[in-house]
Amino acid sequence: MALNVGVVGVGSMGRNHVRIYAELDNVNLVAVADVDREAAERVARTYHVNAYTDYQEMFAREDLDLISVAAPTGFHRQVAMHAMNAGVNVLVEKPLAATVEEGEQMIALAQEKGVKLTVGHIERFNPAILELKKRLDDEPLGRIFQINVRRMGPFPPRVEDVGVVIDLATHDLNIMEYLTNSQIKSLFAETERRIHARYEDLVSGVMRFRNGVIGVLDINWLTPTKIRELAIVGERGMFLVNYLSQDLYFYENNLASGNWERLVAIGGVREGQVVKYQVKRVEPLKAELQSFVEAVENNTPPVISGAEGLRAVFLAHKLIESGREHRLIELP
Repeated sequence: MALNVGVVGVGSMGRNHVRIYAELDNVNLVAVADVDREAAERVARTYHVNAYTDYQEMFAREDLDLISVAAPTGFHRQVAMHAMNAGVNVLVEKPLAATVEEGEQMIALAQEKGVKLTVGHIERFNPAILELKKRLDDEPLGRIFQINVRRMGPFPPRVEDVGVVIDLATHDLNIMEYLTNSQIKSLFAETERRIHARYEDLVSGVMRFRNGVIGVLDINWLTPTKIRELAIVGERGMFLVNYLSQDLYFYENNLASGNWERLVAIGGVREGQVVKYQVKRVEPLKAELQSFVEAVENNTPPVISGAEGLRAVFLAHKLIESGREHRLIELP
């Protein structure tokens, strides 16, 4: 039987959730909610569903199995907790919550009510990242030395309640720990506010992982073109991911022979062949929503747990703290 689904927040991201739910065979999109009556009614007319300006009324009047929360970050906790108290499974758009404490409350309530809680870390469903993860787990790089992320673009006027660290860096903090199979043990960041009225819009960060990998973050809302790239360097070469085109490249270290000590002695690195892997392109958001629907249907754990989403929020706040205080932070 199809699951009844609703969406809270029909801004740019919320409208995409609505569109995809309407396309899925195993769900029944029944309602949307947004404080902007005109926006809610416009979406509702397009998809022939009920519109609400009060999400609490939506929960009271509709028989919902699952919702997406695509409201501003500051509202994630209150909307999600109201839904979970009503017995509804919840997907919260990244980040999980504005603070660690709010995220902890959400996770505790999900456990208490026996409902599923997941976080919309969409890049975890990018096929280029999934292909990269598979190849890294097969150890084609040997030892990994560095992981470097560039996530840049123009300032988005829609984001008013958080800065670039909470809004964007949470993507990459999660991806970096996922790909390296290791947690960050220390970090240092520099942040700046150049355009945003209240929060940072630029962050440069350096991290050391527990397995010795060095991570570098370069993220801002100040670049006049959208860049989404990840590079990971190891003994045998470098993988490069373009998130936007879903392309995955491998740049071979032509001297690599599996004996790194010998490699260092003879000079270490030389350009080799470049391989572009065949990656089947999919819409990551569609894969993410379908995955959560199936987790609810089959009563299986979602791909991204609340705890994993909370970890990204925790790390993001540590980056902000480091940038504010200009100091290295050691993590427990």
